[in-house]
Amino acid sequence: MKILLIHQYFLGKGQGGGARFNEMAKLWAEEGHSVTVIAGMRSVSGEKVIDSQGKLFVHEKEFYKNTEVFRCYVSDTSKSPNFLGRLFGFFSFVFSSTWAGLFKVRGKYDLMLVTSPPLFVAIPAYILSSVKRIPLIFEVRDLWPESAIDTGVISNPFLIKFSYWFEKTIYKKAKLINVLTPAFREKLIKDKNIPTEKIIYIPNAADFSVADKVMADFDAKKFRIEEGIDDKFVVTYIGAHGIANHLIQLIEAAERLQDTNVLFQLVGEGMTKNSLMEAVKAKKLQNVRFIGHVNKSMAFKYILASDVGTSVLKKVDTFKTIYSNKTFDYMSCKKPVLLAIDGVSRQLVVEDAKCGVFAEPENADDIAEKVRQYIRGDFDMKEQGENGYLYAKEHFDREKLGLKYLKEMQRLLK
Repeated sequence: MKILLIHQYFLGKGQGGGARFNEMAKLWAEEGHSVTVIAGMRSVSGEKVIDSQGKLFVHEKEFYKNTEVFRCYVSDTSKSPNFLGRLFGFFSFVFSSTWAGLFKVRGKYDLMLVTSPPLFVAIPAYILSSVKRIPLIFEVRDLWPESAIDTGVISNPFLIKFSYWFEKTIYKKAKLINVLTPAFREKLIKDKNIPTEKIIYIPNAADFSVADKVMADFDAKKFRIEEGIDDKFVVTYIGAHGIANHLIQLIEAAERLQDTNVLFQLVGEGMTKNSLMEAVKAKKLQNVRFIGHVNKSMAFKYILASDVGTSVLKKVDTFKTIYSNKTFDYMSCKKPVLLAIDGVSRQLVVEDAKCGVFAEPENADDIAEKVRQYIRGDFDMKEQGENGYLYAKEHFDREKLGLKYLKEMQRLLK
């Protein structure tokens, strides 16, 4: 097959973060298929993925074997607090990716896959699918526009109305819709009247290809000593520092834990990072540590050198339907999960995998108390870590899910 993938936040080589489609594309190419990716020049946090040297388009011809990437211009206003700035940021990729698909990407493709959010990446997908006359698979990684409205990313009434209208349009256009959680599937069927047979379920996954390789010869004790954290109880967060993540709740929990040896370690970038660092400075906290972007292998080293991994989000109903990427990273590293996300994530971590504990989102007292319980030894951390690893290995192995995705694409073309 020749697969055309539109993914605004497709990672650059060696870049840390959510590597779902980087790993999928690599696997599909290794299986003998060719993959062309239309992607942006900026990460989800707004950082540059590639040095474009002032160019609007950059063609990475041999990204992986049988894989090429067309990087397209994205305005640096995409993470602006100003509505018009964010709007221009969103639509700069819409325009540039549509142009790339029409005039840069050559040849005939068997199918197109687009992954959202942002929802607006479906605009070039709709146009290119229609012009090139190829079937479209639409992936829902997060329920847009609901999550964007709940977190304040979108507040303009016209844009909200347009988003709901376009959501219906793209669902109708798509031949298949992939959802990342069972709650998404239920929502689409019950609330959005999508036919059951149109929906497939291939969730986020644990990247054992990296985790197992790093674990094989990693000396966590030595790493902790080198990092100066060997005497700390380390709670690590890996991922975006954005509005939706609401990491201030971890800062507030750290403030309540100054009488302990706990260290909150926040790894990543995002539009709220500066304000978080200012809050730590204002509170004069010595138990919060910020680390910038790191590649996947290094991210796993920080997790492996930690006592607990934490996944947190803003307290809104929409987030009760999602699985957090970082949760699977902690599970693949055999680390307990301190989870401040309700809904299906809570069911996964606490009830199904039995690999962590739940704290009420945006409740710093509860988050701090759960950390104290870990420090006191109220939970069997080794058992939780093993439980998470084994459960993820059985249900959320990225290689297995990548092959399942491939079968669904092949089935569509029969």
